[in-house]
Amino acid sequence: MQATALIAEDEILLAADLRAELSRLWPDLRILATVGDGAAAVTQALALQPDLLFLDIRMPGMSGLEAAQVLAEDWPAGGKPFPLVVFVTAFDNYALHAFEQAAADYILKPVQPERLAKACTRLQAALAQRAQSPASDATLAQLRTLLGAGSPLAPASGSSQPLKVIQASAGSTITMVPVAEVLYFEADDKYVRVVTAGGGQHWIRLSLRELQARLDPQVFWQVHRGTIVRADAIVTATRDDAGKITLTLRGSDDKVGVSRLYADLFKGM
Repeated sequence: MQATALIAEDEILLAADLRAELSRLWPDLRILATVGDGAAAVTQALALQPDLLFLDIRMPGMSGLEAAQVLAEDWPAGGKPFPLVVFVTAFDNYALHAFEQAAADYILKPVQPERLAKACTRLQAALAQRAQSPASDATLAQLRTLLGAGSPLAPASGSSQPLKVIQASAGSTITMVPVAEVLYFEADDKYVRVVTAGGGQHWIRLSLRELQARLDPQVFWQVHRGTIVRADAIVTATRDDAGKITLTLRGSDDKVGVSRLYADLFKGM
């Protein structure tokens, strides 16, 4: 079967060079589309369902990492396997270690033909292996590792100690919310909603990714790109006929959805 790919790169000349080199090194690879931003990458990838994604990390609006996360969560269940992701990056060697551990491959800018040739060989082998064995969630697990708070791509917390108390302000009042009382955090536009037992709610002006870097990963689990849940507050994880997982929490009537990117956290022991 002919492999297919989508390229997301905001620099027109670099995108053209990458497409030309791929055509030379891998004549049978069919480039379905070339887009210039993360949002377009998500739209086109969901519509075209390529085998490979070449994602620039730094693009206007949604980054390559954010696009990969959205795609992993919105990818149709029961269809084609999630694409192998190749990140195109200008990060330094320290950050590249994360890509080596948690991506199908990465390409450092400016793209060198010899390095791209090695990537093509690796990708061809991975696609062949995938065709011979049942699809797994390995690609999704790798992405989750890359997106986690331990990644050098995550913002530094400024402290090695997990957050103990959250200061939530409302007007002229600051409420001190013990982290031990928090059931889950949910992204809400420019804020994060902090939900405690009994239906208590507070809002903090902080991104979920910044907050995640300051939480104990053994205590709080990310279950969706917009939700982090206290693990020991989870009572049940129920999977419906479509494979969607919903959590119930101790001390709350709320139901929390789990995206497929994080579904293997609930495989059972």
